[in-house]
Amino acid sequence: MYGENNIYLVTNQYLKDKKFDIVKKRIAIFASGSGSNAQKIMEHFKYSNMAEVSLVLSNNPDAYVLQRADNFEIPSHVFDRKTFYESSEVVDILKRLEIDLVVLAGFLWLIPENLLKAFPNKIINIHPALLPKFGGKGMYGDRVHKAVLEAAEEEHGITIHFVNENFDEGEVIQQAKFKIDADDTLETIKFKGQQLEHQYFPKVIENLLKKYN
Repeated sequence: MYGENNIYLVTNQYLKDKKFDIVKKRIAIFASGSGSNAQKIMEHFKYSNMAEVSLVLSNNPDAYVLQRADNFEIPSHVFDRKTFYESSEVVDILKRLEIDLVVLAGFLWLIPENLLKAFPNKIINIHPALLPKFGGKGMYGDRVHKAVLEAAEEEHGITIHFVNENFDEGEVIQQAKFKIDADDTLETIKFKGQQLEHQYFPKVIENLLKKYN
């Protein structure tokens, strides 16, 4: 279902399309878990004439995002920590597919230097809080929402940003927020945040790709 064979197949199809000048912008999604944002991105670009999701990558062989990719007939690739940080395998795959934009959608590892250099200002991430608040190493998922509630914040939201060498410190592209009501719980603010993620993330990706030559 997953692995290098699928990557070679999509590369061959890309070369066939290129002969007829049917070349779309190409997106690679990195995810570590379920992949609900990845799902929305795949849905958004499924029938697009300007871009496509060409590859889904994960550091977790049991991540449900791999099944989501398979459902859309999108190739996937799984890698381990040693491969990611001590080899050029992942970068080589992305270059082979001529990826235009790398999207982190719930990916929990810090991006290595070789990947940052290979795709300058072309790696973006979504964070479930209004950065610079509630960001940094270990701040992801429910940990973020619990911290927001414990801090008695009056508002919460999401941040879409470029990726640099530090967790959650890249240039902000867009933020969206909502008011925290007195009776809000962990589940309700999580739901409100996910609605914003699903609404904004695919559109931001599309707008960025329109700017690339």
